[in-house]
Amino acid sequence: MLCGSNHSPYAVLCPLENHGLQGARSRAQWEATKPLIKRLWKRIVIEKIRTQADCLKAFALPDSPVRELTKQVKVGDEGNIEARAARRYWPLLMGKDFRRTVSADGHNAQLNYGYTILRSMMMRSIVATGLTPTIGLFHSNRANAFALADDLMEPFRPLVDSIVMQCQQNAQEELTPELKSKFSRLTRLDVQIGDIVCPLSHASNKVALSLVKSFEEKKDQILYPRFPSPIELASLNEG
Repeated sequence: MLCGSNHSPYAVLCPLENHGLQGARSRAQWEATKPLIKRLWKRIVIEKIRTQADCLKAFALPDSPVRELTKQVKVGDEGNIEARAARRYWPLLMGKDFRRTVSADGHNAQLNYGYTILRSMMMRSIVATGLTPTIGLFHSNRANAFALADDLMEPFRPLVDSIVMQCQQNAQEELTPELKSKFSRLTRLDVQIGDIVCPLSHASNKVALSLVKSFEEKKDQILYPRFPSPIELASLNEG
């Protein structure tokens, strides 16, 4: 994974010639129907909103205003419930004065850095699985080379949110080297996915493989891990 000066990934080096299933899996991805893609996006949005609600609950904050929105998500998220959930989630988690933006400093810079770690991890999994990262399910900006990574990482974001919430509680707004190191250790965090417990980076591979299975079997087979509590995330301070 190669990153630019702003720590954003811009290239992935991965041998394609020796990946025996590259062609078949890319073809299945290309041939996925719009109804299937919309069902897959619905599932991802529901998973994201559910993990946002779990994050709020873990900090003893009201989670029902966000959790109840999972019942309103339609195929393709036609009602844009994801955005409605975000408008409820951020004020509850970070306070009414907080505004989520990709260009600000402070806690927003911390969130941006943490999300970059998750995006890079998911990007590696996508390429290693034989999928084409530029073909997203929902994200489709023609300038975005990592659209599929942005789709699949959505339910992972509250892991970073939990860490930044702890920073807010400790009045820490600076993106310190120690905090950067903590974000990088997220990929080694043990999570449960299906019947196994494994590092987040391995779970990311399983998520990508479950998307391959969805394309090949033409039905929603996406699998996401269960995430640990913020208390368990505090262990990332160690090592």
